[in-house]
Amino acid sequence: MDFIKQKQVRFHSEEKRNVELYLEKNEAPLPMYKNPIPFQKSEGGGGVNRDKNHPRFGRSKVFPEGQRPEKSRILDPGSDLVLKWNRIFLFSCLMALFVDPLFFYLPSVLNQERSSCMRTNVDLGIIVTCFRTVADVFYLLHVVMKFRTAYVSPRSRVFGKGELVMDQHEIAVRYLKTEFLIDFIAALPLPQIVIWFILPAIRSSHADHTNNALVLIVFLQYIPRLYLIFPLSSQIIKAAGVVTQTAWAGAAYNLLLYMLASHVLGASWYLVSIERHATCWKSACGDEFNRTKCSLSYLDCGTLTHSDRAEWVNKTLVFTNCNPDNGTYFNYGMFGIAVANHVVSSGFVEKYFYCLWWGLQNLSSYGQGLTTSTFIGETLFAILIAMLGLVLFAHLIGNMQTYLQSMTVRLEEWRVKRRDTEEWMRHRQLPEGIQRRIRRFTQYKWFTTRGVDEETILRGLPTDLRRDIQRHLCLDLVRRVPFFSKMDDQLLDAICERLVSSLNTQGTYIVREGDPVAEMLFIIRGTLESSTTNGGRTGFFNSTTLRPADFCGEELLAWALLPRSTLNLPSSTRTVRALTEVEAFALRAEDLKFVANQFRRLHSKKLQHTFRYYSHHWRTWAACFVQAAWRRFKKRKLAKSLSLQESFSDEQLWEEKDELEREELEGENLGSSTTSTSHVKQNLGVTILASRFAANTRRGAQQKAKDVVDLPKFQKPEEPDFSVYHDEE
Repeated sequence: MDFIKQKQVRFHSEEKRNVELYLEKNEAPLPMYKNPIPFQKSEGGGGVNRDKNHPRFGRSKVFPEGQRPEKSRILDPGSDLVLKWNRIFLFSCLMALFVDPLFFYLPSVLNQERSSCMRTNVDLGIIVTCFRTVADVFYLLHVVMKFRTAYVSPRSRVFGKGELVMDQHEIAVRYLKTEFLIDFIAALPLPQIVIWFILPAIRSSHADHTNNALVLIVFLQYIPRLYLIFPLSSQIIKAAGVVTQTAWAGAAYNLLLYMLASHVLGASWYLVSIERHATCWKSACGDEFNRTKCSLSYLDCGTLTHSDRAEWVNKTLVFTNCNPDNGTYFNYGMFGIAVANHVVSSGFVEKYFYCLWWGLQNLSSYGQGLTTSTFIGETLFAILIAMLGLVLFAHLIGNMQTYLQSMTVRLEEWRVKRRDTEEWMRHRQLPEGIQRRIRRFTQYKWFTTRGVDEETILRGLPTDLRRDIQRHLCLDLVRRVPFFSKMDDQLLDAICERLVSSLNTQGTYIVREGDPVAEMLFIIRGTLESSTTNGGRTGFFNSTTLRPADFCGEELLAWALLPRSTLNLPSSTRTVRALTEVEAFALRAEDLKFVANQFRRLHSKKLQHTFRYYSHHWRTWAACFVQAAWRRFKKRKLAKSLSLQESFSDEQLWEEKDELEREELEGENLGSSTTSTSHVKQNLGVTILASRFAANTRRGAQQKAKDVVDLPKFQKPEEPDFSVYHDEE
């Protein structure tokens, strides 16, 4: 018997997709099923040895971009968590860039009555070191985040999209090859090491408080820290669209960058001023060494209590020669103002704000007010100020103008449109009344929409999102309409999706009686007057007031529900005029016809009766019908009363005639006198006249009732023929 090698296939539910986690929780092996398919060997020739309990997966794991990774230890670069961290880290980078130049304010000058000395502000150094250490922690956390953030594989990009590489080893290798070096240099605590460990060990003299090594280290590390802001801002813009959410925040962000440049420039100016002052002291001390035995240690505040320094102070000319007012010995150039105004010897707060003002002033004026010496370092510093001021000030003004204009761009567009409208009205010589109506409508539209075109915004959104927005805006309003209150959500969504905004000012005629009805209006706010004259009928007028949640244009709904309606729009039976400013949603004729054709549930007897009950046209017709019926009833009642009166008069006439005949017979028999006969004849004549008057009165009442009935009737509204559809009920 031949045996066929069988391939083992595992089947598991959705909750067991992660095989590793499932095997950790369940020690029992997964259920195994046999599949009679011959085992196919790989092209290498041999079978693959696999662990029976732990299936082996490929090293490179990818994940579609824009979806969340399954493992929480690997972060999606487009997730909200990474976006929030990037914003926090951007703020910490700006704070770190503000903290680093504060190291330049550590050296200061202590002025006494006849001498001065140089010292290092230890308290300020401790505070700045603490803030700098906190900033370094954020840079280290950013390095850790980079090792845990997936990246989009360049090979899988199609039309700007790609797959996320989730393998931790590949993420680490890529990060080490690209951005790790810059992040590592930016995270090193170099200024702390230089100030507290290197400088005290290598300082040959206590007077050398301005060490160029500190300046070099701070500036070298400042460059990568400043560079990190730009790719970080690009990542935020890629994920969220903008760095800041509002125009004011964007303007403040650009102003903050400009103030940062002024802060760095002012701190550098202060440090160079201290350095130039110390250079002057050293030069003057060297010149008078043979005369006063000047030592550089005398320039340090640590030797204030030494007796030999007190003797040197009485004989030295160092402080006199290094006075900025004495320009013959040493030319301070642009740094003389810091020494002359005692900026180098002031407290930290005073010197900081003075240096910030100096940097802001010269950066904004491109260094035009600076007076430099022939020292080449000072000249290069002035050139740098002019170049940075030109570039940064232009960048600031451009961005500030962009952000501030974005706040008033709608207002400017409205002003331009209003000016064009005024010119057009003057050119066409429109009447003053029409011009006022145009101005009122333009102003009301701006007040309501603020220049935003809602239809354009909604048209650019996806269908599902547009449907949800329209449902939020219109569903409650549509459900207030009794005709639509009994419909299902699918039909209401179709109606809401096709509603558009409509604005009307006071006195505007929405539609006039006899004009084609192009749309139905569902009122949001405001009041309308709906009136009719029954086609211009003399003496007929019916009026009602429409308020929020009411609607008008029901003739269009009856037209749309007709099974075989014509292309001609129905004529309006009423005149609708706005009593106040009206904001409403409009449903156009073609949209209503589309909804009626797509949803046959709209053709229902129940909806037909509901429509008749709440329609103002049908209500007016019903009132006229009741009035006509009442008039017919009054006419029949009057005719019956007159008929009864006439029949009663006839009976009385015959009775009197019979009585007269009997009296005549009795008179003949009894021989009555002539006077009695004449009296009977007179009574008979009165009775005949009364009978004729009653007949004429009845004939006039009948003619009057006939005239009332023949008056033109109020036209019954056209109703759809629902007989071709099957009732749903």
